Amino acid sequence: MTGVSRAEYCVIACAEAWRDGGEILASPMGLIPSVGARLARLTFAPDLLLTDGEAMLVRPDGTVEGWLPYRQHLALVTGGRRHVMMGASQIDRYGNQNISCIGDWERPKRQLLGVRGAPVNTLNNPTSYWVPRHSRRVFVEKVDLVCGVGYDHAAGARFHRIPRVVSDLGVFDFATPDHSMRLASLHPGVSVEQVAEATGFTLSVPEEVPYTREPTAEELELIREVLDPTGARAREVAG
Repeated sequence: MTGVSRAEYCVIACAEAWRDGGEILASPMGLIPSVGARLARLTFAPDLLLTDGEAMLVRPDGTVEGWLPYRQHLALVTGGRRHVMMGASQIDRYGNQNISCIGDWERPKRQLLGVRGAPVNTLNNPTSYWVPRHSRRVFVEKVDLVCGVGYDHAAGARFHRIPRVVSDLGVFDFATPDHSMRLASLHPGVSVEQVAEATGFTLSVPEEVPYTREPTAEELELIREVLDPTGARAREVAG
């Protein structure tokens, strides 16, 4: 399909995180993950639950379809029935994520959001990540502080799982014997060498790396005409 932008491939890659999830709560953080979750709900994941971030379940257009009291929200969070897609200021080969500070904890070079809910998210329900600008500053050998818990720190956590990491260059998973990060697909126009150069550790790379799948005509129409008609996605990922 011609004319598909990099941002639209990213939307498709994010949407795929919720495929086959069933009736679970989607908690996307960021524009492109939010468009992806709503697209999944409208197409291949009709049982997906969307929230307004407060106390309501909503349809993809934002209209209310149900009530989500706080006690029920906590039950979903701690029982593996929510799939979060968070951001990451740093992420390492085992999926440890940092959104708190850059540099030493005692004297950080930069203060960020703080740990917030990352440990609870990652230990209690599946958590994926969205990185709009793939670089060695984000994909690091070792995070400065573990906020989101990776596979090397999650022994015994019943619901811990990192389905995927999506960046503006490709899709990554942890389907390796030691649960280290693997290149799962490239967005069209991106090379393996480009990804390797932008990553601060050695990725597992299969002999053949597929491209991120093409959007269907229906999906492309939904993205462009219904879910993001103003084209805000292009401000998050150019090209």
